[in-house]
Amino acid sequence: MIINHPLLGPRDSAEFTYLGDARLIDRPDWQSDTATAEFHDYGYLRDNPAGNHRELWFHEGGDRSWLVVTRNTVTHEIKSVELARDVARAQGRSK
Repeated sequence: MIINHPLLGPRDSAEFTYLGDARLIDRPDWQSDTATAEFHDYGYLRDNPAGNHRELWFHEGGDRSWLVVTRNTVTHEIKSVELARDVARAQGRSK
């Protein structure tokens, strides 16, 4: 599988490590009144969709960037690749 890195161009998926669902970018507020339940769900409850899914991939064998890859889990066709930092900023989570 080839991942078209936004900065470096096409790369073999062997250069990357798969982390999981891209919703992991959206961490719960640790100061929330329901933080315990929110972190339980955040850490343990995952969807296992058939079809398009947004995933986190780490470019371990390259520039060490995090990517959000939208991939069809049935066909492995990659629909889009974005830098995770850009996704987080667009969601209002930049520091």
